[in-house]
Amino acid sequence: MKQANIRNFSIIAHIDHGKSTLADRIMEQTHTVSERDTKAQLLDDMEVEQAHGITVKSRTVRNHYEADDGQTYEYNFIDTPGHVDFSYEVSKSLAASDGAVLLVDATQGVQAQTVANLRLAKQNHLVIIPVINKVDSDAADVPRTEAQIQKLDSSFENLDMLKISAKTGMGVHEVLEAIRTTIPAPTGDKHAPLKALVFDYMYDAFKGIIAYVRLIDGSIKADDDLLLMAKQTKVSANSLGYFAPNMTPIDELNAGDVGYVVTGLKDPQLVRVGDTMTSVTNTTKQPLAGYEPAKSMVFAGFYPKDNNYNELKLAIEKLSLNDSSFHYTLENSEALGAGFRCGFLGMLHLQIIRERLQDEYGLEVLTTAPNVTYHVYLNGKTEPMIVNNPINFPEFSKISYVEEPFVKAEITTPNDLLSEVMKLAEKHKSTLLDMDNQADLIVLTYKMPTSEVAYEFFNQLKSVSHGYATLDTTALDYEVADLVKVEVDINYATVDALSFVVHRQDADKLTQELVKKLKVAVPRRLYPTPVQAVVEGKAVARVDIPPLRKGATSGGKKGAAKKQALLHRQGVNKRKSAKNTSDLPQEVFNAVLELDL
Repeated sequence: MKQANIRNFSIIAHIDHGKSTLADRIMEQTHTVSERDTKAQLLDDMEVEQAHGITVKSRTVRNHYEADDGQTYEYNFIDTPGHVDFSYEVSKSLAASDGAVLLVDATQGVQAQTVANLRLAKQNHLVIIPVINKVDSDAADVPRTEAQIQKLDSSFENLDMLKISAKTGMGVHEVLEAIRTTIPAPTGDKHAPLKALVFDYMYDAFKGIIAYVRLIDGSIKADDDLLLMAKQTKVSANSLGYFAPNMTPIDELNAGDVGYVVTGLKDPQLVRVGDTMTSVTNTTKQPLAGYEPAKSMVFAGFYPKDNNYNELKLAIEKLSLNDSSFHYTLENSEALGAGFRCGFLGMLHLQIIRERLQDEYGLEVLTTAPNVTYHVYLNGKTEPMIVNNPINFPEFSKISYVEEPFVKAEITTPNDLLSEVMKLAEKHKSTLLDMDNQADLIVLTYKMPTSEVAYEFFNQLKSVSHGYATLDTTALDYEVADLVKVEVDINYATVDALSFVVHRQDADKLTQELVKKLKVAVPRRLYPTPVQAVVEGKAVARVDIPPLRKGATSGGKKGAAKKQALLHRQGVNKRKSAKNTSDLPQEVFNAVLELDL
């Protein structure tokens, strides 16, 4: 394929705006897949993606398009997720693209990730093609949607926007033509030293690491000796090819192509997303800028539910090999035994990993309360103790002060929703830094604790703004905060896996809410079971879970006093052996997960 006939593009959209459906129609109209193999959400092949109707893992597929000018074009489509938790996947895809189709649902209009993903595309200097989808729906408001898109960027103001129905295929041909005429061809030099961006990878048990690459300059042939520049790792191109959408081997990849290289590496630590791949014999002088590795925003513990630790370990290792945003380390809990401390991009990412463990490996896990990373300064120490697990949070008497991470949050909202959005931000301990106008939109810049943003803030923002507000965050530094560790005692035994860290001012409200939830969630026993929330050695909230049977004195029978004394002695003995809390169901841990931390 001539380089002038190559187009590398992505589709960016808010969740549920029809991106995956448009991708299906493009593959149908370019005859990339046969009619027999066609199905809905073809690129979303994970069970969890099909169940939620969302894209989690970005995919790439090569299409050959017979254009109206009589020529054949190579369309390399690089898929992108739509949820804010997976914006890192979007960044990877856009870095390998030359243009993007901005897809907006005519029934919903411009929404949160529409603007956030547009910003990412503009940061990558991509050509944008705005497209309005679902115009055939009875609920479609095309003029309003068109006006909203025009306000996003001055370049859209006098543009005749494409109006399509991805479901029926109406207008998709015009989108294919716009990609050909609007998005530029790659500008790389085939004869220059090899310079390729590793924008993703997957792991195969037999082939090792398969690197997804976009060639900027040069070419790769099978069996070439290659170099990954970040760690100076030498590999051999065992085989190479492209996705259509299945792996299709070829002999050579050239400048402008998007494809894969089978490296044979077994250690994923040797490959970094954003790395530059070059030739050992003709090394490029300047590596690509790449982008920052994924940073975990939320941490939580995973423990095996049925003592199948080895199976869980194997499953988590496999998941991490194919999800560069998922990180884990080993940890131990007194109550739950051996498990894993896992890092996620957000709460949806955590939920997706849990569901993948169940769907793909048949494993159910106990999940502890989520948290972020804290810097704890101990008395007499100058270096902080790094804590991303509440279990390791020191005793309050040893702590001098604690620092928590902050982010700069940019919220873009329509003017009529400004009051509701500002009330929500203030509720989450934010400090207003700036307020600016962007056409008919207001841009609010806040400084917020990462813990406030990481959990449910985005969902709450989407709720109060009816989906119109956007959220974009940038990490700031750590600052001193008044934080306390909440420990949960069940039957006078501390269940360390239920511990969590909160701001002192929220401790009373959250602990009262928690013990009420635990009263229902903790299984009943033959004797009353006390549940306490303890802060700095003091019980601040308590409930007693009633026993399975009636009290010994009910009915007024003779010998009731002796029986009551016997039950008291039995209760004391059971409390002494109360350390065994491994039979706690996930509902107990959900009580903490559902708190508005």
